[in-house]
Parts: sequence; C-alpha cells; structure tokens
Amino acid sequence: MTDVLAACRAVVVRYGHGEAAVRALDGVDVTIEERDSVALLGRSGSGKTTLLHVLGGLVEPFAGTVEWQGKPLATLDAAARGAVRAHGIAYVFQGANLLPYFTAFENVAFAARICGNEIDPALAPLALLELVGLSGKADHLPAELSGGEAQRVAIARAIAQQPELLLCDEPTGHLDSDTGERVLQLLEALQNEYGFALVVATHDTDVAARLRRAVELHDGRALSEEVAA
Repeated sequence: MTDVLAACRAVVVRYGHGEAAVRALDGVDVTIEERDSVALLGRSGSGKTTLLHVLGGLVEPFAGTVEWQGKPLATLDAAARGAVRAHGIAYVFQGANLLPYFTAFENVAFAARICGNEIDPALAPLALLELVGLSGKADHLPAELSGGEAQRVAIARAIAQQPELLLCDEPTGHLDSDTGERVLQLLEALQNEYGFALVVATHDTDVAARLRRAVELHDGRALSEEVAA
C-alpha cells in the first residue's frame, strides 16, 4: 500500500483583513502519495502557488491542517520543520530563482552543503550538472545561461537536497515549447531515477496531462480531480 507523504485537509488561506480579505485557498483537500505525480491546474490567481507553499510549509493556513508523513506540520518544533524543508521537500520556482552571483556549480553546491548532502558521489554538484546536461556550464553565472539552462540548474539544485517531494511552480512557464518539453522530460526521468513525489503547478493542460493526475483549482477551490489514462 502506498503511504501518504503530504496532505492538506480543509485548508483555508486568506490575505488581508475585514471586507478586503481574499481567500487564496477555500477549504482545499489534497493528498500526495509517495512517488505520486500531480498537476495543480488553473489560471493565474486560482491558488496554485499558494497551495504549493502550503504543502511545502512556507505558508501557514488560517484554518485546516497540513500534514507531513501523517503528522500535522503545526505540531512540529522549529528544528523538525526546518529538517522537513531542508531534506524532505525541494522547490523549483518559476523563473529558476538562482543566486545571481553564484555560478551554476556554486548554486548546486550551496544547496547540497546547507542540507548536509555531500556523501553520495552521484549527487555531487558536478555529477548533478552532468545529469541535467550542463557540466560544460558549471562555471557560468545565471545571467550567462539561457532560460532553459537556468531551469535545469534549478532542477539540479533541488535534486541535491535528495527530496521526497519536489514542488515545481510553472517550470515551463517562461520557456518556448521545445525547451519546455526538454525540461518536462528531464523531470520525468529524474522522478523515475530517484523516486520522489512530483507536484507541478501549471496553467497548461498539455503539461498537466503528463502527470498521473490533475487537481483543478478555481478561485481557491479544488473543483475536480482527473486521473490520466
């Protein structure tokens, strides 16, 4: 039986106060199992990024419960929550979000170092850059990389954390179709290799169709869930 890795139970997130308050999430339920592959599908402003941040423990809900491996995140102390963020969950942000004054190698090495993951040679920074096809760009700064190359460095940086859950926010949103396809193929290959659960926020139905199931969001509510054939 597959174990539940992360879950949101009746989660509400709101921004602002009084009559101006906006519910970014409104009673959302979603469950992520081990080795799962899930698309969060919806337009801009539907709540996709907020839900990613809630699942990753970056945003605390106003109401409802967020769980990691069966335990409410709110019950964990600061050290335990930090360990979940460092080792359990990794992000690939929209637009790569690399450290601008670090080379590609240094961006990946920094992630490995702060997580303490420098034991497995296969997960060493240069090996990871080779895995994503960028060993020849190891000494390049982010400004010297194309959008697709920067996104692949961001993926290598995330894998350096050896995550159990990889959260991706519009990973192909700023890329042309061919480059976006290569990024999706890379994510699929890495998931098969390392066995992490993958959650991708996207507005693109073609991207969503690549994952095992899709949760559709609209105005902060989960309207439907579809399982790929």
